[in-house]
Amino acid sequence: MCAIFGILGGYNEGRAKSALAKLSHRGPDYCGIVQQQNLFFAHQRLSIQDSHHRSHQPLKYGKILLSFNGEIYNFKELKRELDFDFQTQSDSEVIIAAYLQWGVDFVKHLRGMFAIALLDGEKLYLFRDRLGKKPLFFMQTQEQFIFASEIKALTPFLKKKEMNNDALLSYLSFLAPTPPHTFYKGIQKLAAGEYLTFERGKAEVKRYFDLLDTKPCTIKNRDEAINKLEAVLEESMLLRLGSDVPMAALLSGGIDSATINYYAKKYGKNLQTYTIGYEGFKKYDERLNAAQSAKSLGVQNKQIIINQEQFINTTESVFDTLDEPLNDPAAVPLYLLFEAIKEDGYKVVMSGEGSDELFLGYRQYFEYLDIEQAASLAHKNWLKKYFRANFSMNREWEWYKRVFDDTLLFRTSGDKFTDLQKNGLLKRNVRDNESLKYLQNYRERFERSAHTDPSIWYSYIDLNIFQAEHFLTKLDRVSMAHSIESRTPFLDHKLAQTVFSIDPKLRYEDGITKSLLKQIMTNKLPNETLTRKKKGFSNPYMEYLINSGNISLIQEVNKETGMFKSDKLEEYIQTAARGSFKQHVWGLYVLSYWIKKNLL
Repeated sequence: MCAIFGILGGYNEGRAKSALAKLSHRGPDYCGIVQQQNLFFAHQRLSIQDSHHRSHQPLKYGKILLSFNGEIYNFKELKRELDFDFQTQSDSEVIIAAYLQWGVDFVKHLRGMFAIALLDGEKLYLFRDRLGKKPLFFMQTQEQFIFASEIKALTPFLKKKEMNNDALLSYLSFLAPTPPHTFYKGIQKLAAGEYLTFERGKAEVKRYFDLLDTKPCTIKNRDEAINKLEAVLEESMLLRLGSDVPMAALLSGGIDSATINYYAKKYGKNLQTYTIGYEGFKKYDERLNAAQSAKSLGVQNKQIIINQEQFINTTESVFDTLDEPLNDPAAVPLYLLFEAIKEDGYKVVMSGEGSDELFLGYRQYFEYLDIEQAASLAHKNWLKKYFRANFSMNREWEWYKRVFDDTLLFRTSGDKFTDLQKNGLLKRNVRDNESLKYLQNYRERFERSAHTDPSIWYSYIDLNIFQAEHFLTKLDRVSMAHSIESRTPFLDHKLAQTVFSIDPKLRYEDGITKSLLKQIMTNKLPNETLTRKKKGFSNPYMEYLINSGNISLIQEVNKETGMFKSDKLEEYIQTAARGSFKQHVWGLYVLSYWIKKNLL
């Protein structure tokens, strides 16, 4: 895992190197720079495969320069079919060889996670992997085009820090700013499956991968689906177990982490596992369940216990690591967990992101599927009028209102502030359904595709927004803050394509969450693991925030900005203290911190 950074156009060497240094945590093992007139092309390396200096980047071949962040898991297979005089054992050299053979389509041959900067003469290509595991940001001024793995390396080139209104509104709606937006006006990001070309001062973004291109319902038999899913899942696990450095894994009491550790054990990797617990808050704890899973799997498990003081003292470091607001309170304990893993000497960690979105692991997916049926009611006009006349802050009210209004029901599992809630809170007018514009491109692609089942839409938008921009952003930043590479075997594009090719009803017809995955793992994992109720990475963040008094930051910043209606803001804070709308308020806290640091 690494960091990529570059400037095309005139630059100040001192400022360029200072910006690059802000990414050193992503690659502390080596820093490589190619400097020419109007070109600064750099790389910070975290050595995972072939740590020899011959694999240092930027890698040069003829007029081609490469700076690459990620892992190409099928690079050895590609090596065998490419006509190239390889000089290293690295996957980065394979990227150059593949580009020379297939041109821009080389990216379609890669299996893994990546952010790639490839300069061919005067033309620059930037690629973000298919499911958005690795980040890639860019900005363009009259004099320069600059790209980087994290925003913090780009902000020094802004003439002034200004908030992007679209980032704010999409963040309030969906927990994270949606592509191409970031909170910094002038800085953009590539979405999952996109690439950018820059030549003669012009940047153009295109899409090279879309899960919706997968032909639907080619697998209609449940046994066939199980067999094919099991084969590609096992292959994905095996591919990600290769490493020249020590590996660990996260372990909860659930099926996802247990599945990863089962396959690791099967292939001779007895990974050290880690679980987090909370002092004085057993209801959020998964230590007991994780200990039971560890015992049944025959793996070592280390429990990391945190308290309120640690959590509160770490929040600022986490927010600075993230660069911009991200509404996920689990980022703080996860940061502390990776800190402990680093202290134990591990550089690679396996994690279970993506399983819920692919195998329908959230109970609310089934609730949405049920509510979708209300759209077919012949006589619903009076219900439409009733819901419009009787506003409620509860999400179920919003769900039914959308159905009776004949508008889009499911808008990601991270659907947080509704447009009506934003309109009530912000001192500005927010029209109902205004947030749909941030999902418009995805929805249009879905409606043009051959897929029609609502559950496919749920998985598709969640993989692109809820996963790529929310969970994977969190995982990448907090792991890389400690120079650790995180691997997510469920987010293999071939596994995702296989899921999208089966009859969607096979995923939900029996009403059981993760039904197909549970069937795959039957007789491999204990029944108690397969049937255990999903807990998620919950934590006592609101209790900590209130007990510490830090929650007052929200009112403090609002007094200076006047962004929110003070009475409505107070209502949210009081409601969160009683246990409702907690993540709404956490999102406002994170936002307030960013505003105070960057704009006030």
